[in-house]
Amino acid sequence: MIRIIRTKLISAIKSKRINVFLLFVVLSFITLLLLKLSNTYTKTITFNITKKEVPEAYVIVNDSSHALEITLKTNGFNLLQYYLSRPKVTVDFKNDITQTDSLYIWSKSTFFSKLNQQFDKDIELLNVTPDTLKFRFDKNEVKKIPVKLNSNISFSPGYDLFKPIVLDPDSIKVIGPQVLVDKIHAIETDSVTLLDVKNTQQKKVKLKLPKNANENLIFSNNTININIEVDKFTEGHLKVPVSIINVPENITLKYFPKKVNISYYTSLTHFKDIKPKDFLVVCDYNQINENQTILTPKVTRKPKQVRHVKVDQAQIDFIIVQ
Repeated sequence: MIRIIRTKLISAIKSKRINVFLLFVVLSFITLLLLKLSNTYTKTITFNITKKEVPEAYVIVNDSSHALEITLKTNGFNLLQYYLSRPKVTVDFKNDITQTDSLYIWSKSTFFSKLNQQFDKDIELLNVTPDTLKFRFDKNEVKKIPVKLNSNISFSPGYDLFKPIVLDPDSIKVIGPQVLVDKIHAIETDSVTLLDVKNTQQKKVKLKLPKNANENLIFSNNTININIEVDKFTEGHLKVPVSIINVPENITLKYFPKKVNISYYTSLTHFKDIKPKDFLVVCDYNQINENQTILTPKVTRKPKQVRHVKVDQAQIDFIIVQ
């Protein structure tokens, strides 16, 4: 029996009878659907509220339940869009609202015409409920919060940061009730991992914003850009004069050597710009103990383009000349 059915199906497909039948069914369905959507309907639909132009100085504290039940008269094509996703209407807090000491008030009698402007001309608004929306507000605190980069960055041998990593912006503005804003001291980024870096990098990084279930907090940014400027680095060596400080006026010192070798780490870009006069190596007479005949040289000034500065000679010999 199965073999007979299979044979007949194959035969029907080859003869294109089934294909023609399916095409007829699909075309009939589409035609019926278009006829239905062309008809005019009256429906009441729930619209969520989108707030616009709320002053930064205030926060709406009871906005989660606000919605309007709007009765519309239009064709099925226009209504279809409202069933595909939860529709929204906009309330402009600059132009569509009256304000009391503690409330923003939207009323149908005053702002119905502006609401009507948010719909196409072939959509007729028959009714809106409730007649009034009341938005309770509280004063906001506005605070700049520093951004903290959460990173794990390593460089290829011979490469390093040319400049400190730049965060843009390095702080963001947080707006909300004081009790919430005062708890925020820094905002971290998502973890940034870069290994064996040898080229300058630019990245967009997400911020780990605090939990904001009731949307009482407003953040000026949810991402920042970071710029990691990289250059090839090398070791430099210079011979720098030694200065002795805090020597009493009644004492004459003779010391050796007069110059010491220093080593440092700098970028190839700055290598030729580094000169001995950019460094100051001193020995402090006040640091010696009785019967001591050596001084310890220390670098007290160095150019900002160098790092890891070392004095190759650990001590300076001296004698006191009477």
